[in-house]
Amino acid sequence: MLKLKPQFDLHRDVVCDILRKEASVCRVKEYSGAVDARILNIEKDGGILYSWKGATGTTRIGKYDSNTKQNKLLYTFDEQVCVSSCSLNKEETLLAVSLAQNTSKEAHLKPISKCLTLLIEIYPINNTKVLKAVDCRVKVQFLHSEPDRRSVLESHLLLLTEDGYVDLYHVLLTRQEGYRVVMANPERLSKTVERIVEDLCWVQWDGHTQRLYYLTHKDKFLLRCVQFYPNRNCETMLELPLELPANPFRTVKFVNLGFDHYHIESPEKEFVRMEVFTNRIERSMCVCYSQPLNDKQELIYSVVLVHKDCSKTFRVTLGSDESPQKAMHLHPLFIPIGYYIVVYLQGYFLHCINTRQQEMLCHSLFLSGYDVDLGLQSQSVNITVLHAEEESSTALLDLAGGKIHTAELSPAYLLQILRSDTPSKCPSSKADPQRLAALHCLLVYMGNDPNLELKIIEWLCDNVNTFESFDQIQEFILASLYRISYKQVLSMDKVLPYSSVFDKKEVPTCLSEVPGVLCTTEMHTEFVFKDKARSLQGFWSELQWNTDRTKYLEAVPNPRYRTSHIQADWDKLRSERRPSSHMNHMEENTKKVLSMVDTWCLDKKLVPLFQEEDRQQRVLIGLTVDKLREHLNRHVPRLGKKKIDSLVVSYVAKLLELIRHMLESVWLKYKLGPRVLCLTQQGSPAEWSVFHFMFRILEATRGLCLPLPPGYHTLLAVFAVRCLPRHTFLQYIDHGFLQLTETFVSRLMTDLDNSDANEKLKFSILKRLPEPMEQRIYHMWDHPVSSASISRDYVKTLLEKRNKNKGFAFTSRDKPGFRPEFLPLTYLAKMLSDIEEQALNPFEEQENVDARFVEETALKQTLILLGFEEK
Repeated sequence: MLKLKPQFDLHRDVVCDILRKEASVCRVKEYSGAVDARILNIEKDGGILYSWKGATGTTRIGKYDSNTKQNKLLYTFDEQVCVSSCSLNKEETLLAVSLAQNTSKEAHLKPISKCLTLLIEIYPINNTKVLKAVDCRVKVQFLHSEPDRRSVLESHLLLLTEDGYVDLYHVLLTRQEGYRVVMANPERLSKTVERIVEDLCWVQWDGHTQRLYYLTHKDKFLLRCVQFYPNRNCETMLELPLELPANPFRTVKFVNLGFDHYHIESPEKEFVRMEVFTNRIERSMCVCYSQPLNDKQELIYSVVLVHKDCSKTFRVTLGSDESPQKAMHLHPLFIPIGYYIVVYLQGYFLHCINTRQQEMLCHSLFLSGYDVDLGLQSQSVNITVLHAEEESSTALLDLAGGKIHTAELSPAYLLQILRSDTPSKCPSSKADPQRLAALHCLLVYMGNDPNLELKIIEWLCDNVNTFESFDQIQEFILASLYRISYKQVLSMDKVLPYSSVFDKKEVPTCLSEVPGVLCTTEMHTEFVFKDKARSLQGFWSELQWNTDRTKYLEAVPNPRYRTSHIQADWDKLRSERRPSSHMNHMEENTKKVLSMVDTWCLDKKLVPLFQEEDRQQRVLIGLTVDKLREHLNRHVPRLGKKKIDSLVVSYVAKLLELIRHMLESVWLKYKLGPRVLCLTQQGSPAEWSVFHFMFRILEATRGLCLPLPPGYHTLLAVFAVRCLPRHTFLQYIDHGFLQLTETFVSRLMTDLDNSDANEKLKFSILKRLPEPMEQRIYHMWDHPVSSASISRDYVKTLLEKRNKNKGFAFTSRDKPGFRPEFLPLTYLAKMLSDIEEQALNPFEEQENVDARFVEETALKQTLILLGFEEK
C-alpha cells in the first residue's frame, strides 16, 4: 500500500562513520568496541541528534546533517550519562539535555534528582547551566522559528515536564571576539522563564509549524494549540472539546518530543493513542485518536475534521482470534499522507481515510485481512510517524532498527486493486467500493502523472462494462475535472461535482456501508478560535475561512453542482428550431469554450474532432457554461464574476479536451490510422473495441448530461457503420443511440457506391432524416431519385411563385384525383381544376375537364422523358 524510500540508516550513515573516527583516534586499523548509537531527536531542519559511547567510555552527542550527509560532534560528557531528551538551537551554539538517573556506581556526573536538565554552550564550549533538577521526566525543545531582523540575538527553549506544565525560557546571547556566541547573564536565566501551559495530560510538538498542542481536563477534555511566532510571542489559537474515556493517560504522554530510551511505555499502559495533523496546502486540521477494545472486540478510532466541522468515529470488528488480554491494548498507527489519513493495525486492517471528500465511506479505501501490509520490516508498535514539511509524503522512523523511510501511497498497489477481478477476495459488489476509492485516489490525489493517467485510461478501455454500483467512465470524467479545477482554486472542493454517485436516485448499499465497519458522523465540532480570531493570519486565517465556508455550504440546499439538473433545460432547448436571444447567448458561451480548446489543440490532430458544426452539442456546451456560472455566482460570489467566468469556460473546455485525450489514448493503444475513416471497408476487432469504448463514453456523458466535442457523433457513426450489421446500425439510430449528422450522411452518400445493399442503406437513412437535412443531402447524391426530388422542389418553387404572381390560391382541399406524392402533377392538376372553375359558364352546360386523365397523361409523358418507358 505504501511506497517506502530509505532516507536514513543509523548504522550506515552514523555508526560506520563513528567507527572510522574512533579507529583513527585509537590508532588502530579497525575499531572493535561497542558504539551503542541512539537517536535522540529530529529538529526542524531535518538534523538528527544522536548519542553514543565513545572509545573512552564517555557519552557523546552528535548531529547528522540530512542535507550534506555529514556528521558533527556537538558535545562530550566527562562520564557515561543517560540522555533522555536533547535539542539544539538553530545557530548550533546551545545544547539542551535532560539526563535520567544513572544507576552505575562509577558515574561521576550523577543527578541527585530523577532528572537533571542542563543548558550547555557548545560553540565555543564555555558554560553549563542547570535549568531543572526534579523527580519527573523533562523534555527539552528549542524553537526554530525564522528570526526577525530587528530582534536581538536570542534562543527560546521549551521545558515540558511530566508534572503537567510547560515553561518557555528566553535565552539572551551575545557575541564575543567577533565569533564566540555565549549566554548573556546566565545567572539571570531563571528570571526569563515564562509559564505558558499548566495541567496538561498529553502534549505534541510540531516543529515545522512551531505549534504546541496539549490536552487539558477540567469539566471535559479540551485540546488547545499554542502558536509560536518569530517575535518571541506566542498565543493560544484554538480550543476543541473531545470525547475521551476517563483517565486516558496514566502519565503525561509526549508526542514528537524526542526519544527517551530509558523510559519506554509498554502498550498495556497506553489507553488512548492520539495525534494532530495539519496540512498547509489543504488548509486542514485533523485530530486522530483511538480507544481500547470493548467487550465486543471492536476497535474504536475517531478522526475530528476541524476544517469540515465534523467528527467521524469508526468501529471495526476485529474478530475473536486474538486473546482478550493482548487485544485490549491494540492501537492503530495514524499516518498522514497528503489529504489522506492512513489508519493501520498490523495483521487486521488498513483504512485510508479521505479527509477532503469525507461524506461517503466509498471514497475512503478499507482493506482487511492478514495480507494487508504496509511493507514495513518492523512491528507497527515500533514505528513513529515524523511530521514532514512536505505534505505529499511522510517520514516513518523505525526506532529499534534506526531507520527512517519516506512513505507515499503506492500507485502500483492501487492499480492492482483496479485490475483485480475480486480485490481482497470479496464478491464484486463488495469489491466496488475498493475500486471506487482506489480510482479516486489515483485520479484526484495522483492524477498529475500523465503516465499514470494513461494506465487508467487503458484500464477503462479494457473494462468498458459498468460495475454494479458505479460507472467508471463517469467517475473518471468528474474526478479528473475536479482535480484540475481544485488545483486552480481551492474553494471549488464543495461546489463542483467529484463523483457520479451523488447523481443516483438511490445510492447502492455497498457504497454506503463497509462490512465490519460502523461509521457515525457528528456535525459541528464546537471548536472555537480564541480571542485573536479577527487578527488571524497565515494558516489560521485560511483554516477559519475554510471552516466558515463549510458551515455556510452545509446550511444551504444543494451546494454541490449536479450536471444532471440541466436535463430539463436541455430538452427544452433541443426542441427550439428558430433562433432567439437565449440561443444567441448560448452560442456566445460556446464560442468562448471552443476558442480555448482550439488554442490547446493546435498540434493535436490525431482524432478528427472539433472540425465541424454540431448544433446540438454547441447548444449543450453553451447551456453547461450558463448553468455552472449561475451556480458558482450563487455559492462562491467572493471569487468575482470575471474569475468565475474564466473558471467555468476553462472547466467546460477541459471537459471536451479530456474526452479528446481519452480517444487519442485509445487511438494510440490500438494503433489506428486514417483508414478507419473510410466507409467502404469493414471494421477490424481493434476498431470494434474503440467503437465500444466510444459508445460507453456516449452513455456516460448522456447520463450526466455533459456535452461532447463537436464531431464526436460523426466519428461514432463512422465506426458504427463499419462495425455493426446494417440492421443493427439502423436500430441504434431508431433508439437514439446514434445521431445522424449532416457530415456523416453526406460522406455516406458520396463514399458508398449505388449497389443494391448500399442503396437500401441510403434510402433507410434518408427516411430517418429531418426534411431540411434530407433536401440538402439529395444535392450530394448522384442518383435518379435525388434528381427527381430536386426536380419536384424546383417545380414546386416555380409554381408557388406563379400562383403568387397570378393570384391563384392553393387550398388544402383534397380531390379524389390528386396524388400529393408527385408535386408537379398535383400542382398541374390543381391549376387545370382552377382554370376549369373560372371558365365555366353558368348559363351554358359544358362537360368538366377530367383531372384524373390529365394527371395520368402527364405522368406518362414524364416517364417517357426520363427514359423509364418507351412511346
